[in-house]
Amino acid sequence: MLQLISLVANLFVRFGKGGWRMSRIGKMPITIPSGVKVEAKDGVLFVEGPKGKLSQAYRTDDVELSIADGKISLTTKNDALQTGAYHGLYRSLFNNMVKGVSEGFSKSLLINGVGYRAEIQGKLLMLTLGYSNDFFVAIPEGIEVKVDQLKITVSGISKELVGHFASQIRALRLTEPYKGKGIRYENEVIKRKVGKSGVK
Repeated sequence: MLQLISLVANLFVRFGKGGWRMSRIGKMPITIPSGVKVEAKDGVLFVEGPKGKLSQAYRTDDVELSIADGKISLTTKNDALQTGAYHGLYRSLFNNMVKGVSEGFSKSLLINGVGYRAEIQGKLLMLTLGYSNDFFVAIPEGIEVKVDQLKITVSGISKELVGHFASQIRALRLTEPYKGKGIRYENEVIKRKVGKSGVK
């Protein structure tokens, strides 16, 4: 996870302005909702709420974290551009953690196609998507999946994990632009194309 954070922070540094935009975000305190416990220890933030627990390591050489008056505040320890990038990035990650353990995250996908269907079988998501064989996808720990006819809802306390698993499902049958068959996010707009038979 720290390697991913370093990569994202380096991208903010590389493109300059993005890093400073993130540092302005970093200055915004995070309000701790009722029922959520937050503790920072040895460079790790621990967050616990009604929906579960999360933890995240952070770079203590660059960022100082304080918890007071029901808020989480982050300050930088130097003026380096990369530190400004970490500042904003950690603020976003910590805010998502607080929201995750208190409210949770969800992402919905829609299936479109004749004979296409989805079904929960124990800890597996079974998908029939017009291929010769069905897909059986293991549902990760910490993720809940619900199927309502042709709608799949992925939910959990980790925004990253929810988004990653939803993208895995979508990638099994990307929506094609002619007939619209495939899997797409609920609010995703697919640019449709006219096939040769429709061109006059």
